[in-house]
Amino acid sequence: MQIYLPIAEVSVNAFLLLGLGGIVGVLSGMFGVGGGFLMTPLLFFIGIPPAVAVATEANQIVASSFSGLLAHLRRKTVDLRMGGVLLIGGLAGAALGVVIFNILKGMGQVDLLVKLCYVIFLGVIGGLMFIESLSAIRRARNPAPTKVRARKGRGWITALPFKMRFRTSGLYISVIPPIVVGLLVGILAAIMGVGGGFIMVPAMIYILGMPTKVVVGTSLFQIIFVTAFTTLLHATTNFTVDMMLAVLLLVGGVVGAQIGTRIGVRLKAEQLRILLALMVLAVCGKLAFDLLVQPSELYSLGAAAGH
Repeated sequence: MQIYLPIAEVSVNAFLLLGLGGIVGVLSGMFGVGGGFLMTPLLFFIGIPPAVAVATEANQIVASSFSGLLAHLRRKTVDLRMGGVLLIGGLAGAALGVVIFNILKGMGQVDLLVKLCYVIFLGVIGGLMFIESLSAIRRARNPAPTKVRARKGRGWITALPFKMRFRTSGLYISVIPPIVVGLLVGILAAIMGVGGGFIMVPAMIYILGMPTKVVVGTSLFQIIFVTAFTTLLHATTNFTVDMMLAVLLLVGGVVGAQIGTRIGVRLKAEQLRILLALMVLAVCGKLAFDLLVQPSELYSLGAAAGH
């Protein structure tokens, strides 16, 4: 069933969009990520303009993340205090990111730079997560090295000022690292149309030293508010939020998130991390390939426009 998207100015299959929303919802529930790192490139692939995809996907992430968060709240695996600290940085980062996005859009370079950002960030984060996940699986067979590494990873953070106790996570650390992580994620949410979970989740595990089960729910909590704020800014400054597209992705995402949460509970933490790393690398590879083959098409379009 083809429908016309007024803001994106393209016609797409409604069932395809529902399916894509469902896939991203499953990822949201399983990994504690908004799923935008996968959905936004998929929207590029089916012909949605990058500026519209970025702004609209932020809207869909709110719904899928909220659905996943409810399931984690029932299991009491959300550190609300840590989520609040991350949110302070996230809202500031989102506002800064929208300003940067508007500047790039005015220069006419937003489409290319958004895709380049995806290739760089997904490549780096996916590679690091994959290496760490393999190491974690090996360490699971040898418990002793794991304890040494955990103490070492949190050492420099405990030396920072402005400490706060996070009882749900079992931590007593400075609020500076969580605020910085939130700030970076907020900027990415505005520029790339992502929840930022693919950076926040590994940062919370490996830098802040939070337990994986608490990380997933806490990440979703922060993502909801940052992406909602980002959507509002894009809608009022860029007018690039396509509500028809957002509703279809939203419906699929809410259903998928509940399924993903149930799947995630049955898998080990190391298995979840390595699956997420492989997905990030797969999307990165596809985007990089498209950037390499795209210039010939752009040249032919340019030639046609010149006649």
